[in-house]
Amino acid sequence: MVTQNMILRKLKNYLFLCLMTLSGVAVLIPLILIITYVIKMGASSLNWQFLTHLPKPVGESGGGMFHAILGTLYLVSLGGFMAIPLGVVLGTYLSELGKGWMATFLRHAIDLFTGIPSIVIGIFAYVLVVVPLKQFSALSGGVALGIIILPVVTRTTEEILKLVSNTTREAGLALGLNRTQVIWHILIKGNRAGIFTGVVLAISRAAGETAPLLFTAFGNSYFSYGLMQPMASLPAQIYTYATSPFEEWQRQAWAGSFVLILLVLGLNLSTRFFMRQKS
Repeated sequence: MVTQNMILRKLKNYLFLCLMTLSGVAVLIPLILIITYVIKMGASSLNWQFLTHLPKPVGESGGGMFHAILGTLYLVSLGGFMAIPLGVVLGTYLSELGKGWMATFLRHAIDLFTGIPSIVIGIFAYVLVVVPLKQFSALSGGVALGIIILPVVTRTTEEILKLVSNTTREAGLALGLNRTQVIWHILIKGNRAGIFTGVVLAISRAAGETAPLLFTAFGNSYFSYGLMQPMASLPAQIYTYATSPFEEWQRQAWAGSFVLILLVLGLNLSTRFFMRQKS
């Protein structure tokens, strides 16, 4: 009887293991196909000129997306500068002091912003920033991306800090640290790897957004450093080129997609390497 039960349990374990493996493969196959196709279409058009030159007029071959690459880095950095510190502070507040109606309201608001489509966030940023300023600008694009980054960083920080046992907090207090020192030196510094992971996920998502930037930063044919001027970005430039009837622009759209994948992949790998070196 015991042997039969053991065989049955092993059989169930094997079946569920196979089911989970098949589920994982089913999720990975579309991702692998998409990445493979983008590499196939984009690698042939990717060259040094594409990475270092501005776009050329219609009918002329060559040119690149140098301004859009810099614009993406600029806008994501601007949005991260606005949202990441606030997200860490909000996540810490919800984890350590998150009781009462205010915390409940903030959690619902954060969850709401997490599920809102990016085009709605773009319209919101348009009304909030573009309409009062009466112009498209890098500032409004940064605000839109900051709104996308904020809820991811907040939720990740809250969940990571909740994993720390109360015994660890009490040990810090017993050593003579005050509440602020426990939060900073033990909770945040001790869990910075998990927090950084959330930051990278948020930035990776923001870097690929197109709709919010069409309503805010809009785009241009050159790179500008001004906060109050329109700014190009890779997603918006890819959209413009991909929907154009010109074959040269369509090839460059594939190359831009490949570069965007490389940027996100490089960000993830460099962050993992940095955190591994720190640990």
